Amino acid sequence: MAPKYNRKKSAGYSSTSKSGGSKTLLYVIVSVVAIVSIIGVAYFAGVFGSNGSSPTETSPASSPVTTPVASPNQTPASGNTKVLLHTSMGDITIQLYDDKPITTQNFLNLVAAGKYDNTIFHRVIKGFMIQGGIINENVATIKDEIGTKNNNYKYTIAMANTGAPNSASSSFFINTVNNSNTNFDSSYTVFGEVVDGKDVVDAIENVSVTTSSYMPTTEKSQPIQTVTLISATIIS
Repeated sequence: MAPKYNRKKSAGYSSTSKSGGSKTLLYVIVSVVAIVSIIGVAYFAGVFGSNGSSPTETSPASSPVTTPVASPNQTPASGNTKVLLHTSMGDITIQLYDDKPITTQNFLNLVAAGKYDNTIFHRVIKGFMIQGGIINENVATIKDEIGTKNNNYKYTIAMANTGAPNSASSSFFINTVNNSNTNFDSSYTVFGEVVDGKDVVDAIENVSVTTSSYMPTTEKSQPIQTVTLISATIIS
């Protein structure tokens, strides 16, 4: 006798297959979304750092994870070239390095021409850096001089940029913590260090700030009381 066709068994088998297929498809979709999310988070963390801040030419371009430790000195300029920044909060003396000739000469040219006189420290972020040097006229951009020895240690001075290579011109920032061993070292040319007036740098870093009119975000980094760079002078 021929076996009877089991309709219930067949229907049950079909239903199970559809359910398994749906679960497999859902698993694939969830996995893809998870992988894309992880890649996206890693990318933005690497580009923008821990707080999304960044030294740029109009405002220093990533805020790194900082390590507040003692910073080894780089080799200062052999000619002991120094620049005095006379600010409304006190004097800061910068000693320039001798291994960044393009950047150093650009800075000295702007100082000698009085371009930094009566400008402001427009961006201050505690635990990160203080930034000034916006000049209200066009200044030619210069070539990056990153090299193999370019460390954004605490109290070093570096050129800000737009985030693009070779885009620095006049804006500079002073690191107030050790920002080395981050993407800063491969992005911003370090050309000197503070040798006197570190207490003034600390005082500027700790001023009260409000929402910035220089940044396209709601970043609170603009000093409430203006911090003026009254004059910059070559002293040796």
